[in-house]
Amino acid sequence: MKKLEHNKIEKKWQKIWEEAGAFKVSNEESSQKDKFYLLEMFPYPSGKLHMGHVRNYAIGDTLARFMRRKGLDVLYPMGYDAMGLPAENAAIKGNTAPAEWTKKCIDDMVKQQKRLGLSYDWNRLINTSSPDYYRWNQWIFLKLLERGLAYRKKAAINWCPRCKTTLANEQVVSGKCWRCGSKIKVKIKKQWYFKITDYADDLLAGLDELEGWPDAVKIQQRNWIGRSEGAVIDFKIKSSKRTIPVFTTRPDTLCGSTFLLIAPTHPDIFDIARGNKEKIEDFINEAVSSSIAEKDIKEKKGIYLGVDAINPLNGKEVPVYTANFVFMEYGTGAIMSVPAHDQRDYEFARKYGLDIIEVIRPEEGGYDGKKAYEGPGKLVNSGEFNGFSSKEAIKKISRYLSSAGTGRKSVQYKLRDWLISRQRFWGTPIPVIYCEDCGIVPVNEDDLPVKLPEDVDFSDEGNPLKTSVKFNRVTCPKCGKPAKRETDTMDTFVDSSWYFLRYVNPKEKEKPFVPEDVNRWLPVNQYIGGIEHAVLHLLYSRFFTRALKDMGFVNFNEPFENLLCQGMVLKDGAKMSKSKGNIVDPGDIIKEYGADVARLFILFASPPAKDLKWSDDGVKGCYRFINKLWKLADEKSTASELIQKEDKDFELFLNRTIKGVTEDISEDLQFNTAIAKIMELVNRIKKLPAGTEIKRRGVKVAVSLLSPFAPHTAGEIWESLAKNTRLDKESWPEYDMSLIKEGKSIFELPVTVNGKLRAKITVSDTESKENLLDKAASNEKVEKFIKDSEIIKKIYIPGKIINFVIK
Repeated sequence: MKKLEHNKIEKKWQKIWEEAGAFKVSNEESSQKDKFYLLEMFPYPSGKLHMGHVRNYAIGDTLARFMRRKGLDVLYPMGYDAMGLPAENAAIKGNTAPAEWTKKCIDDMVKQQKRLGLSYDWNRLINTSSPDYYRWNQWIFLKLLERGLAYRKKAAINWCPRCKTTLANEQVVSGKCWRCGSKIKVKIKKQWYFKITDYADDLLAGLDELEGWPDAVKIQQRNWIGRSEGAVIDFKIKSSKRTIPVFTTRPDTLCGSTFLLIAPTHPDIFDIARGNKEKIEDFINEAVSSSIAEKDIKEKKGIYLGVDAINPLNGKEVPVYTANFVFMEYGTGAIMSVPAHDQRDYEFARKYGLDIIEVIRPEEGGYDGKKAYEGPGKLVNSGEFNGFSSKEAIKKISRYLSSAGTGRKSVQYKLRDWLISRQRFWGTPIPVIYCEDCGIVPVNEDDLPVKLPEDVDFSDEGNPLKTSVKFNRVTCPKCGKPAKRETDTMDTFVDSSWYFLRYVNPKEKEKPFVPEDVNRWLPVNQYIGGIEHAVLHLLYSRFFTRALKDMGFVNFNEPFENLLCQGMVLKDGAKMSKSKGNIVDPGDIIKEYGADVARLFILFASPPAKDLKWSDDGVKGCYRFINKLWKLADEKSTASELIQKEDKDFELFLNRTIKGVTEDISEDLQFNTAIAKIMELVNRIKKLPAGTEIKRRGVKVAVSLLSPFAPHTAGEIWESLAKNTRLDKESWPEYDMSLIKEGKSIFELPVTVNGKLRAKITVSDTESKENLLDKAASNEKVEKFIKDSEIIKKIYIPGKIINFVIK
């Protein structure tokens, strides 16, 4: 073979694979092979790959290539999560149609992914911004609407008064509009929701079945769902028919409630408030625009809403406030505040001069009023319930409220129904029409897709969809009178909540997927992606799958059987980012060292689930290793025929290596240790006599094992060794388990004294530690250094080294 020219070799093999349709897979059930569905979370088409992408795809592709050679039918597709703000922002800034910008970005990313040699079935490519895809988003919406799982209600939105449009949370920067810099305001608007809370208990219980998921993801989902058992208590607003329902897990503290707090984003806040509306609005806008996690709020702030409510247990009036540390994500979005027994409420009461009344007295000692007592005890200052324990009082007060019609037992979730409405252009249009006579009218399925219009003005203020007369003015499907179309689009998480089903039938025109095909391939056997998607994408996908099962379209609950969350790629101690100036461009690495080296390093440097520290020296080391194997394979025999030399020890080592690499890939996805074993094998091969059959066999096995990691180089070497056959069509190497069980390995073990090499002894891996230490100590080269010295410590690292520490 000639010099290793990686660019030339990579182009050659990529062309061979593409022309041969090497990675296409059929949905036909006639195949006798077992199936394996492998998927990486599809990317947003930014147009440029970064090292995080490379790591994600290298993990997936390595496993796909391995599974194919193990004889499985592997479904391994790719697509693009193409809707969202970046394309819309690019359209606004550059006067470019989002569809054109998105197409260019996808084309660029496909080229880069193909340059890496990724073995996708490109015939199954999907683009969520295509009407052929998002029509089925709309179809699923209509099915959810039919079952009462899609509905409309009031919710707080971010409003830019200057642009006259609502903003997604991502478009609010430090409380201001990303586009014009104006301070945002909060408005209450009717929006569309999916009723994910109907599945809360099922989603929670299903986590116990996901044995192949990381515990960290399951814990996040449990916390996000956040199941709590308690009571909903109605506080009547003074001089009004309106009530404020609050959720509490401690009804025993009800007589100690001296004020109510409601979330600034509560949909009824403006209807409840009677105070200085301007000041209240300013407070709400500030609270929402600076919204951060409760644990990070340094100063608890609130404002009186000018209204009081009646405590249903003791009849006392309590003031109603809104506060920056109360969120709609908990309970009803309103809480009864008991400052004597909740530290947050205590701090708020002290700041605003509100009453603090003890109602729970500890079993030992009294209440000193210096901080909240949050434990159980005996009730005091609670009328007829005085003297009961907290446990008894919870039951008795709950029964009292229930009989009075002012309270009821309730299970609440931190999980809220999924708000899908987005007031922006580049998303799936919600297939609903508003008619003055008929009300909300769903678009007929035959009229799908409702396409995004092209006659929109991105330079105008407000939602671009509202600028299209053709889009907005429609005829009511029921009565035929003039009507208006919904101008909100769907949250882009809708797109990614079922895309794994569409890959099975990406060109199907009559339905989103063929149930029989989906039920054959799904659930996904191995899913790969970042842990940052633990509680949105992964949870929504689980919800969609359950809803579709209940509709009879699929026969499984969980979409993803096994989940791998890969770690980040770090450089100079931080995640790679433009702002930190520590970006490494994958294109530069591929150009200089080749795609195989880029893949090999990123898989060798760290286990997949751990963060990876970038190392230029590590890249060079992988480059040297590939060149070493290349030269080893090109080694010529000096004899007319290959010399036959039996080497039982090497044969045993070879079989153990095959077994180890196979298990590292298939059982643990420990690609780094698999590569280390292959490197060790190559070093062992190098020591074998030239021209021997065993050496030639060793090289072929090493190349075969390396092929999932470095497919281009391995394919080229194999072609020269195996008479022009294609390695990707060869079966994975087998190992002889009987040989492994019976055999013992003979090898040289270094012996050091105080860290300095003094000898090498020949040992077998069946010898005991004591025997090895005795053998090392009696070696004449070692003995002369230790015989007259006191041995402080004897260190044995199995298979690696013996070290004697002496005075």
